[in-house]
Amino acid sequence: MLESLLINFFFLLLPVLIFLIFFENRSFIYNKLSIVLLSMISMVLCMKFPIQLEIGYIVDLRYIPFLIFALYTGYNNTFLLYIALNVCRFFISEEGFFQSFIFSTIIFAIAPLMHKWFINQEPKKRMIWAVIAANLTMIFYLLTLTAFLPELDREYWSMAIYTLFTYALVMGIITFLIETIHANREAREHIFQSERIEMMGNLAASVAHEIRNPLTVTSGFLQLLHQSETITKAERKYVEFSLLELNRAESIVSDFLTYSGPQSENMIYSNFEEETEYVKNIMIPYANMHNVRIQVSFQNKLKLRYDKNQIQQCFVNMYKNAIESMKEKGGTLTIDVSEGKKTVIIEISDTGTGMSHEEIAQLGRPYYSMKKEGTGLGMLMVYSTISKLNGKIKVVSEKGKGTTFIISIPASQAKK
Repeated sequence: MLESLLINFFFLLLPVLIFLIFFENRSFIYNKLSIVLLSMISMVLCMKFPIQLEIGYIVDLRYIPFLIFALYTGYNNTFLLYIALNVCRFFISEEGFFQSFIFSTIIFAIAPLMHKWFINQEPKKRMIWAVIAANLTMIFYLLTLTAFLPELDREYWSMAIYTLFTYALVMGIITFLIETIHANREAREHIFQSERIEMMGNLAASVAHEIRNPLTVTSGFLQLLHQSETITKAERKYVEFSLLELNRAESIVSDFLTYSGPQSENMIYSNFEEETEYVKNIMIPYANMHNVRIQVSFQNKLKLRYDKNQIQQCFVNMYKNAIESMKEKGGTLTIDVSEGKKTVIIEISDTGTGMSHEEIAQLGRPYYSMKKEGTGLGMLMVYSTISKLNGKIKVVSEKGKGTTFIISIPASQAKK
């Protein structure tokens, strides 16, 4: 029996190990397909080689990968496992297939409903609720099993206790590994992001000021040339194009300068209320141009030290991107500033075009932009500013429905 349990545990552990070795650094879509396939194989192997109890009952762990997918991904991917589970069950044995089909259908209908709530929980709570979901599933299974047994003898209760314990233990271990992998990936991405920001800061400090001086001189002479009456109409047009490009170069240099670090003369100790209101007011005309409504909710009393100008520019960049994502059909830009446990939480939501998981993964990278004329430095500046405050940015988005940026900044910094 112990040997069968270890083999089944290995079947469930196999997708995790293969994913870590071969697929962890692949694209999101490639990852998703590989995880679905590996989980199907794991589930089928658990059904093909069940745990033979000495008291005569058979137990398998097929519902562990099924429940994990239901809780972590929702209906779309779980449907593939639901089909694979029932097809495999039919070919293994037609006896009891109808009961198995009804039971799996009920689990498939109920478990994914918890997905959105489950995924927003803290990692420790997700592990606890995954174990609870596994045990509730098995309790339901054991209750349905009683309808087909003449009596509930000692062997049945031994099997019930063994099943509940095994499901709780294995589900706890697997979800712990999943959460650990997820936490390690986030930590690694945070380190990479910090290194990119540090690199851009060093580059900005050493180069930006030197570039701005010749740009200013060149722009001045071109403006004088533009006012001259001796140049032709075609030459004046060329000068206008040159001035536009110089202005764009000046804007890029200004973005670079924001990475050189907070300026002491701009440091304040506040709660973001003034910055939120100021940026809302200056962005209203731009929002009206694109038929976008701005809604602001401010409920925060926590304070921290920050560079006022950088926070204002951070909000401008995010509001501007959100408005531009809704410029075709209009919509609503919602800003909610609230407080958590010693944490300031800023949520910026739009009803725009939304982003894919791969596009979200690219945010904050130098020169990556979803706009044709964009440089990507605006979002890099946002990530840089929040990183300096030891904050985190979470992005929730769906194509065609909109995007929400959730910024969490610890407010435990004392006033200096």
